[in-house]
This record gives sequence, C-alpha cells and structure tokens, in this order.
Amino acid sequence: MKTQKHIGIDLGGESGRVMLGDFDGSQIRLTEKHRFTTGGVAIAETLRWDVLHFWREIQNGLSAVAADGNEGICSVGVDTWGVDYILLDKNDELLGLPWHYRDKRNVGMLEKVTREISRSELFQQTGIQFIEINTLYQLAAATERSPGFLDHAKRLLMIPDFFHWCLSGRAVTEFTNATTTQCFNPTTNDWAWSLFERLRIPSQMFTEIVGPGTSIGTLRNSVSRITGLPSIDVVAPATHDTGSAVAAVPVSKEDGKNWAYVSSGTWSLVGIETSAPILSDEAMQRNVTNEGGVDGTWRLLKNVMGLWLVQRLKIAFDKASNEMTYTELTRRALGARPFTALIDPEHPSFLNPPNMFDALRDFCRVTGQAEPVDAGQATRCVLESLALKYVDVLTSLEKLSGKKVDVLHIVGGGSQNRLLNQFVANACQIPVIAGPVEATVLGNVLVQCRSAGELSSLSDIREVVRRSSDLTRYEPEHSESWSAAVQRFQQLTEQHVTI
Repeated sequence: MKTQKHIGIDLGGESGRVMLGDFDGSQIRLTEKHRFTTGGVAIAETLRWDVLHFWREIQNGLSAVAADGNEGICSVGVDTWGVDYILLDKNDELLGLPWHYRDKRNVGMLEKVTREISRSELFQQTGIQFIEINTLYQLAAATERSPGFLDHAKRLLMIPDFFHWCLSGRAVTEFTNATTTQCFNPTTNDWAWSLFERLRIPSQMFTEIVGPGTSIGTLRNSVSRITGLPSIDVVAPATHDTGSAVAAVPVSKEDGKNWAYVSSGTWSLVGIETSAPILSDEAMQRNVTNEGGVDGTWRLLKNVMGLWLVQRLKIAFDKASNEMTYTELTRRALGARPFTALIDPEHPSFLNPPNMFDALRDFCRVTGQAEPVDAGQATRCVLESLALKYVDVLTSLEKLSGKKVDVLHIVGGGSQNRLLNQFVANACQIPVIAGPVEATVLGNVLVQCRSAGELSSLSDIREVVRRSSDLTRYEPEHSESWSAAVQRFQQLTEQHVTI
C-alpha cells in the first residue's frame, strides 16, 4: 500500500511534540518535527497552563510538517494529560487561563465534596480513584472560589478537546479523557448529571462525548493558511495520553490475558485491561480507577506519582549548583547502598513541594529512617520505592480481577530507565518488557490509521507496534533483600504519616 501519514500531537507535563507517523501497511515510523516546553506558569499565587503558547507551538510544528511536503498526509490528532479543562463563553472566548491540576486551590476539596456525597456513592457513579486533582474537585473549587463564575461558561473542554476545537472548530469531548474527570458515569455511559446538580456545578457546559477514532471535522481554513497544510481530517484519538499509550502496549499472543502495564512518565499509571469497569466496594477501598480505552476496553489502574519525583529532584540539585543529567542521577543511584530509605510515592507531601530533596528527607526523618544525603541516595530511594509501589498496586489488581499477572509491559519515557526496569522485575518477580518509548504517540497515530480504514482492530494496532519497536526484556533476579523490602514497604504505607 502507499505510505499514509498522520500527525500526532502529544502534550506532556514537561514538553510537547508534533510528530509525523508514516505507515506503510506493516510498520510505522515516527519523525519528530517540533518539540517545545510546556509546564505550569505561576501567576498571582496560582498555577496555570499557558495554552496560547502551546497553540502557537503546535502551529509551528504543523508548519514544519507542511514544509517537508503534504503528499500522503491524512489526519491530525491531539493527546494530553487528563483532568484539566478550559472554559469558553457564549462567544467562544476563553474564560481565563486554565488551572493546573497541581494548584493549591484543590487542597481540601475532596474532603468537602465527600461530606456532601459519600465516597461509596461517588465511586458507584464514576468508578474513579479519589485524588484531589480530579476535574470534579477542581470544579467544586471553582464554585467555592468564584460563585457564579461557571454560569458564564457555554463549553467545558478538556485540554486536548480544546486543541481539536482550535484545529477544526468543533467542540466535543473524547471518551477516554471524559472518563478521567470523575464527572462521567460508566454505567450510563454519559456525564454524571446528578452529581452536578448536587454540587451546584452548572451542567450546560458539558459537551457531546465521542469515541476514540472519531473524525470530528477538517482543518480550519485559517489554520491551513497559517501552516500550509491542506484540509486534512481532524481525528480524536484516545485523547488521554494513557489511553493512547495503553492502546500501543505491544502485547503478544504468548502474553494471553495475564499481562499488566505501566505507562511510565511524570505519572506511573499501573494497570490491567478489562472488558468492563469494576465498581465493587473492594475496588473503592483499594482506591483504584476505571478509565475508558479503545474498542470498548477499560483500564483498571492506579495513578502513582511517577518520575515526577526524579524530575523535581533534578530541579532541586540544579538549583543547588549541582547540575546533572537524568543519566547521571541514575548512574549515581546504581552506586548507592540499596534500601537505605523508602518513601510512599503517593504521600501528599510529594505532590508539589518547593524542594523535592527536602521533602524526601522530611519523610524519612518523620518515619525514623536514614535521610538521603546526596543525589545518588535520593534517586535510589525514589526508584526502589516506585518499584515496590508497583508490587502493591499489582497485588490489588490481581485480587480485584481474579487473574494472576505473568508479565509486565513498561511503556513511555520511563521505559528507558534500565535501573528502574530491573528493580521492577526484581520487586514483582515477573518478566518486564520495556518499550516502546513513544507509546503515546504510536497509539495516537495508529488510532488515526484505524479511523482511516488502514487498520481494523486494537489487536492490529498492537501488532504494528510490535513490528515497529525495539523492546527489551528484563528477567527477575531473586533476592531476599527485595522480599524483605516488599514487607517493609507495606508496613510503611500502612502508617498515617503526617508532615
């Protein structure tokens, strides 16, 4: 077949990329056309997203694609993180800069909401993990902070849906991102309308929900003129980055159904694939989440604070004039003494501390452990703790699903960290298959390929990923010290640590 091209736009917490996927019917090749920084912007004691900067850079990336020729370009689609949103008024004007999920306005909102609606009822209606960054609590915070403000909103769009509106002019919400909000009811397959009424959240701003792979229009004429691209299709992929990444997990027939995944990046999304959400009381007690996937699948998973911890450690050391690369941090971690100290990656003190190194030391001091004294010890502490957290989550998922996980796929940027991958294999005592690094963009563009009729199923997508990717297998190394660390970590996380 003639090579078809699809543009994948992927925005993350640190950077955004515009990438071109060339699909020849068997394999797909990605080419990065443009990269830019993202990150939150502090303004007037708040933390926001500069989406106008993102939009300018997206157009620059599309212009770079067009500069190399438009032959074979079929479509474009956007994926980003979940939970954050943008408001448009009746004239489609932006109602302020969107809030960053790490903004402090969310602190305490989970507790306030669950005083009005029980956790049990919230979980039955949404199936989502209780974490203060969720859209539901952000909207409750907006209602409390500025009563009546949300009444001016005609549309609420998740971040990728906003950029699809910028590209095409059509305002819809894609399913996989809608399911992350704690505003979606997986039983009715629609917005959780009754929650909005009880929490005094205006419902008029919630838009039509469409499935992953939906063609939502063609490129605006104005965008074509600016970028030089023709009137290509705008396709909503799995717009939640984890949804795209999991669509690109290179599962083989040998894996059967007993596989799990970690989408490893700023966050670690540890989960399994199910055919329906699990809304039991035990699932609520274990604080797992049910998020929609491609082809009617669901992701039963837990959001774990991931390589954000290492990212913020690096910033702390850079500010102390000890600038070093991530490779150097990992090298130093390899040389550090094992299991000197452990942390609970989910502890709220690590969500957005002024200095991550200080936050690690504070946690260790309060829990009676030796405090890390340098970059190597701190990084090793984080990597070992992440591996042990994965064990904890996988144990919960096995109990909820009734199936034993035999192999773990690690995809995304974190799959490049060989030390962490080996730690995970050792801690979980199962093989780890690492790669692809670009799982999110692969899932994005291959869902676009399916929309264009070039592929027919999720299994087809995964087969293309396997054929197109370099994968690395890590076998578990049995160690009594890892077994002891699993028990020690479990005891640590059962403590109610106050810092």
